Amino acid sequence: MNSRKSNYLLYIIVVIIPIFIAFIYHMYDEFNRDFNQRKEKAIWIATIHQKSWDQFISETVTTLDILALTAETELDSIEKLYPLLKKAHGKDPRYGGIYLLDPEGKVITGSNSLLTNTNLSNQEYIKEITRTKDIVISNNLETLKNGQKVIGIGEPVLNDEGQLVSIIIAHLRIDYVQNIMRLLTPDTKLSVINQNGSVIMDINMNGSTKFSQKNSISLPFDRLPWSIKVEIPNRDMGKIIKTVSLVMVRFIFICHIMFLLIKYLMLRKQTAREKKENELQKLELVGTLAASTAHEIRNPLTGIKGLVQLLSEKYTNTDDQYYFSVINDEISRINEIVSEFLILGKPTAQKTEIIDTRKIIIDLEPLIISEANLNNVQYESSLPCSPIYVDCTKDQLKQVLLNITKNALESMPEGGKLSISLIELPYRCQIQVSDTGSGIPEGEIEKIFQPFYTSKDLGTGLGLVVCKRILQSFGGEIQIASKVNKGTIVDIFLPTKEK
Repeated sequence: MNSRKSNYLLYIIVVIIPIFIAFIYHMYDEFNRDFNQRKEKAIWIATIHQKSWDQFISETVTTLDILALTAETELDSIEKLYPLLKKAHGKDPRYGGIYLLDPEGKVITGSNSLLTNTNLSNQEYIKEITRTKDIVISNNLETLKNGQKVIGIGEPVLNDEGQLVSIIIAHLRIDYVQNIMRLLTPDTKLSVINQNGSVIMDINMNGSTKFSQKNSISLPFDRLPWSIKVEIPNRDMGKIIKTVSLVMVRFIFICHIMFLLIKYLMLRKQTAREKKENELQKLELVGTLAASTAHEIRNPLTGIKGLVQLLSEKYTNTDDQYYFSVINDEISRINEIVSEFLILGKPTAQKTEIIDTRKIIIDLEPLIISEANLNNVQYESSLPCSPIYVDCTKDQLKQVLLNITKNALESMPEGGKLSISLIELPYRCQIQVSDTGSGIPEGEIEKIFQPFYTSKDLGTGLGLVVCKRILQSFGGEIQIASKVNKGTIVDIFLPTKEK
């Protein structure tokens, strides 16, 4: 039940929560990206109309310039200007009419009769032309007698002294301009707004009068005191959901892979923990067995050994002495195995002392050198000049080093090289024992610290287990690296102390 709950919790943490966060993030990011794209599109549309209007006004101003030059030379014969105005009007459908006004703003003649004898002096743009003697574009719509809505553009006609002698105006048809704008962008809502904020014209508004400032952009015209306001297109939720869904499908797949990977690593860790617990149970079993039987075994061994000693004194025959020596050797071997059992089964605190590690190695060197000479092995050691102190039990640390060097010598039956080095590290020391023996296969290195595992014919499989147990009781650790036919390196690490 707990395992199922932990799986659910892990799934929520690794899959559900990241997916939810990723969905919110991608939706927010996609909304922003979509808005920017729609805004860029609206700016592009506004730029198209901006350039179209500027070109439209430039062409109209050029026509007025030509007519103004003609009017300046033909002021004495007004009847000659009528056909010219009518011809200019007829060639371009943009015009609702072209007219010649006197300096007071009264219509003299025009391309049609809509403004015959009309006085336009009350129009703001006519007053502006009279005052500035420059081209002026009306800021407001005008509605003609025929119901047509137009925008007026006027240009002054000046004599050689710079005095205003007449005004030429052109009425631009709003419906014509609207048709042009609809052709350019048939699906976009937009408005042309004058400098007072009033709407000059609307395109594709479909009955709506305005749109919000948040969902629109505005660009000013270069040659007009107006601006064009374009609606940002509506959000396409279907497209956004499709884009986010494609991203989320990949992300969900990755999250599930991560979940399976984490679950696999957790299972491996659990397996390793269970394996370690099994090893500890084995050690505990060995310790329990040792505690209950070791002393019971040693007591009869002591009696047997004493009796064998008495018999060896009584029977001095060479063959009998040989048998007695074999019995003594086997008794010693049994006693050694029982001693290892006792160490495994003794978790109680031990009496330790702070000892110079160099002295322990120096004390062992006569024994090691003697065994090395018997096995035709070259021995060397490397010790620092200054003492390195550790808190341990001297005899047990000696037992560890003797056990490791014994294994090294046994791996070199045809000779080789055995080295012991003592290295001082920050807060700890390293004792390194290396040999050039047969080495340990890679698959067996992990097993050598398991109780009862041995590669020797007469081994108990407890030597390295005992070594590891002793070093752990001192707060140290042991590491082994080996290559077949190259040799083995054993590193012992112990915390250092101050004397």
